[in-house]
Amino acid sequence: MNRRLIRPSLSDIREQATQKQPPGARRKPVPPEQTHAESYYYVKQMQARTPIVVILTDGEVLRGTIEWYDKDCIKITRTGAPNLLVYKTSIKYVYKDEDAADATDEPQEPELAHVSKEND
Repeated sequence: MNRRLIRPSLSDIREQATQKQPPGARRKPVPPEQTHAESYYYVKQMQARTPIVVILTDGEVLRGTIEWYDKDCIKITRTGAPNLLVYKTSIKYVYKDEDAADATDEPQEPELAHVSKEND
């Protein structure tokens, strides 16, 4: 018994492939307009009461914690200074205040200067 393999021609395969996919179907989808990364960052910093530094477009430096935010502005709570409502358009960038974060963590042991004097 002889069996024959029946294969479609190459032109038939190409024809089927073009008929199944509409033109432009292989494009990547357009990324979402809103990723919510900014709001996620603000909420995380508000909940942890993380000390932050805000650099304004004119070069002014503000230190404090974020109390709340909305679409256009953030409220910065400062110790020993008035609280501020800052428009987001005037903010150049924001970062965590490492110096203030270190001060609020566990107290650091002072260097043991007296140990080196005893060994002399």
